Amino acid sequence: MTEIRIGIVGGGYMGKAHAAAYAAVGTVFETNLRPVLEMVCATSEPSAQRYKQKFGFNRCTTDWHDLVNDPAIDAVVIASPQGTHRAIAEAAFARGLPVFCEKPLGATLEDSRAMLDAAEAGGAIHMSGFNYIRTPASQYAYQLVQQGRIGDLTYFRGEHTEDFSADPDAPYTWRCEGMANGCMGDLAPHMINGARRLMGPIARLSAVVETVHKTRDGKPVTNDDQAQMMVEFESGVQGHIHVSRVATGRKMGYSYEIHGTKGMIIFDGEDQNALNLYLREGSEAEQGFRKILTGPAHPDYAAFCQGPGHGTGYQDQIIIEAKDFLTAIETKTNIWPTFAEGMEVNRVVKAAIDSSAKRAWVDLADY
Repeated sequence: MTEIRIGIVGGGYMGKAHAAAYAAVGTVFETNLRPVLEMVCATSEPSAQRYKQKFGFNRCTTDWHDLVNDPAIDAVVIASPQGTHRAIAEAAFARGLPVFCEKPLGATLEDSRAMLDAAEAGGAIHMSGFNYIRTPASQYAYQLVQQGRIGDLTYFRGEHTEDFSADPDAPYTWRCEGMANGCMGDLAPHMINGARRLMGPIARLSAVVETVHKTRDGKPVTNDDQAQMMVEFESGVQGHIHVSRVATGRKMGYSYEIHGTKGMIIFDGEDQNALNLYLREGSEAEQGFRKILTGPAHPDYAAFCQGPGHGTGYQDQIIIEAKDFLTAIETKTNIWPTFAEGMEVNRVVKAAIDSSAKRAWVDLADY
């Protein structure tokens, strides 16, 4: 086993998740590369010191330049605000370091393209952070689609809906400023990524992007609360995507259904350890949905637990990401989803925002 020293930029919600993942991944997946939490970067000295102590890092800093340029750092995880992603990634790639970057890849499509260019020019390992599609159930859904188990695909409906901004009287926060922090920057990338993984690239779309609560604390909200997209995939299959941060009652509404000529798949992120599968087989009297509980027979499950139906959770998705990133570094071969996927997702987001402004269908080829 070989140690690999990890530097994480950001110690908040996702920074902690990644710190916990790299502390656990070596044991869970018995990886050949064994992570060491070498350095964490936060915006203030008290926060940096607290993350260092609480998460188990060897060192900390308040300047990401120190982390990226430190000779002891072998790989960088970016879990800071979107507006910082490009500069950190470009600096890391200049040193030839592998980079894992949380979604959205860049604050803008221009940033994402520049980050992909820097990754490819430097020949370094790069990965985008799309964790929800990594559940064993969704990985199995992908296998079923690829194997043709539900026949030719005919329709897709996906949503990522939550209610953390549903209260109209909730205070004004950083989430109310800038499109990168709105629903299209925060939740939409996950379901766009899921749709692309399960159905293939999107060719055309028509979107409506809406701000439901236009002011908070008397201040204007400058980004969106929800959006809907009619999409046409490159395969010609039609679909619909809905995203919302004001969907009262929804906590983890990452869900989708895939229709095919021989069957149908339904997944709900609030029941992430199950996949509902309908196959048009056997007598009509016995046809119906079966609820498949994930277990060791499904992708990436057995490393966590030998018991079917015992389940995995949100943090386990991040551990799976860490395993994939370490595998990519060890084999010197990029593993999906790379920065290319992150850029493509940003391309769809940009097209959707433009479509809403134009109130018209747009072609992804124009972006």
